[in-house]
Amino acid sequence: MQYSDRASAIAPFYAMAFGEKATALEAAGHSVIRLNIGEPDFGAPPAVQQAMQQAVADNQLPYTGALGDIRLRQAIAGFYRSQHDLAIDPQRIVVTAGASAALLLVCAALVNPGDEVMVGDPSYPCNRQFVTTFGGKVNLVPTTAADRFQLSPALVEQHWQAATRALMIATPSNPTGTAVSAGDLAHMCEFARARGAWRIIDEIYLNLSDSNDGPPQTALSFDNDAIVINSFSKYFGMTGWRLGWMVVPENMVAVIERLAQNLYICPSTPAQLAALACFTPQTLALCEQRRTSLLPRRKIVLDGLADAGLTVPVTPDGAFYVYIDVSQTGMTAMEFCDRLLSEAHVAMTPGNDFGVVGGDQYVRLSYATSEAQLHEGLARIKAFTHKLKQC
Repeated sequence: MQYSDRASAIAPFYAMAFGEKATALEAAGHSVIRLNIGEPDFGAPPAVQQAMQQAVADNQLPYTGALGDIRLRQAIAGFYRSQHDLAIDPQRIVVTAGASAALLLVCAALVNPGDEVMVGDPSYPCNRQFVTTFGGKVNLVPTTAADRFQLSPALVEQHWQAATRALMIATPSNPTGTAVSAGDLAHMCEFARARGAWRIIDEIYLNLSDSNDGPPQTALSFDNDAIVINSFSKYFGMTGWRLGWMVVPENMVAVIERLAQNLYICPSTPAQLAALACFTPQTLALCEQRRTSLLPRRKIVLDGLADAGLTVPVTPDGAFYVYIDVSQTGMTAMEFCDRLLSEAHVAMTPGNDFGVVGGDQYVRLSYATSEAQLHEGLARIKAFTHKLKQC
């Protein structure tokens, strides 16, 4: 059987591959500390779980419209009003089968063969795969610790090409947990807009940003025509529910609707009905408590990695990731992760998942797990690195 060139060219997602190795070790009776997957240990808020049970019990689960249940779209608009003081027309909000489906629809709507999309290196790999799936070219711009591993106005201007049709930025970022300042993001969006290019802003981790002065600023507050992607997976702890959303320009709604109708009909009806419970004051207060609980976890990780002799070049300011330089161990990222899992039974993800430049040098740790698990995992990492020094 012959497979498509597209299918043959796609790279594996190592975060999932190491997860499968961890599962095999657990099946063999080993205790594995999983620091490889960005999946909050909180789970869905209790009110959301109860709403799901009620939705199933009522047994009225027909297809919704391709753009999502209008009540949920209105609730999301209310979230932008309460969190960001923005009046977003619910008609511009598209509920999707996870943020991945939102990115799939955006790329299907915007990318023609040969079009170029500018993305920072490192970045979430699946976003790049969506672009290439539709024949686009990814202009993967190397970033450094000095840039906080993010695109900057200077880098965007330096690497802009005649074929550049879109700018794709995630803030805060997976894998680094670093955010772009509102000023820099506004500058980059304006630069791209002035050249007729789309701005695709991944805000999946926006509400998990460090936030001492109120909610973080969405790109929509200074670029009303930006395409903004978000998700119920991270802030609301609903990873397996596969529900996301995006805000698109008004003239793009009909295009997205046609694509959604044909690609997956509609998002999950019970997940949408349950998600209505995300936007009550009680649930939002709970989610904020969960967000603040990530801060002491981050300190545990940063202190523990320093004690293990590992370097974190940039302190994250959002999400729940730390990007670690393992070059001083003398191993590549893949070798480090493979040995760490095999010998210490701690799962992390090699930087090869997230970029080309520096991919062999960095590994990603996710601290979206309990403090007890973090302490145990870091103790094992310290023992592992100390053993390396003795060899």
